[in-house]
Amino acid sequence: MNPTYDFTGQVALVTGAASGMGLATARAFAQAGAAVALADLDQKAAERAAQELTAAGHQAIGIGCDVADEDQAAAMVARTVEAFGRLDMAFNNAGIQVPPTDAADETAANFDRVNAVNLRGIWTCQKHELRQMRIQGSGAIVNCSSLGGLVGLPERAAYHASKHGVIGLTKSAAVEYAPKGIRVNAVCPGVIETPMVAGMLEGQAEIMKQQPIGRLGTAEEIAAAALWLCSPAASFVVGVALPVDGGFTTH
Repeated sequence: MNPTYDFTGQVALVTGAASGMGLATARAFAQAGAAVALADLDQKAAERAAQELTAAGHQAIGIGCDVADEDQAAAMVARTVEAFGRLDMAFNNAGIQVPPTDAADETAANFDRVNAVNLRGIWTCQKHELRQMRIQGSGAIVNCSSLGGLVGLPERAAYHASKHGVIGLTKSAAVEYAPKGIRVNAVCPGVIETPMVAGMLEGQAEIMKQQPIGRLGTAEEIAAAALWLCSPAASFVVGVALPVDGGFTTH
């Protein structure tokens, strides 16, 4: 059983919120009493997910946002604050995969695309969330890195570069903003059973052999980690890159 938190009166923003880890985290925030802004590249899917939460009695809005576009990221934060009056917590989860590629054959287009979303996208969101939280003098941000931010694997150079970069952004912002009452941390999911990962696992049974826990993770397990990092229970936790990976990175 996961711990329960009381986020009544607080506001959470989740990117990549229409499915997978983002949707699970948005649901968890809502169930803990927070008003939630669900942002996703697929605006209609974000709005459907928000309607699911409002139908269950929660406060939620859906927002279309390409996180790689700074103007859209700024508008996303502004819309959240306009709707709910403040921003207390953010889970910057939006990310993409690119096909496994030999490092010598990686295309510039692949490298630019994965870094535009996974690294620049975290930067744009974090930047504008921090601007709002700086005004308030409080807040908690969780950036989604990956086990790929902690280790290297064959044919994953561009993706892992983006996820290592997320940890650098997180640590630097954490040191800068901790004195201002704002905590910034990262979560590093392992192999999680989500739509995005399903394609990656095809033909990669070897990955499963490297799971000490013997199974895939669930989106709800990542949500539990994100909520803990945003909660008062983690009030002295600053600048960490928390592996939630079933032991994968202990190798």
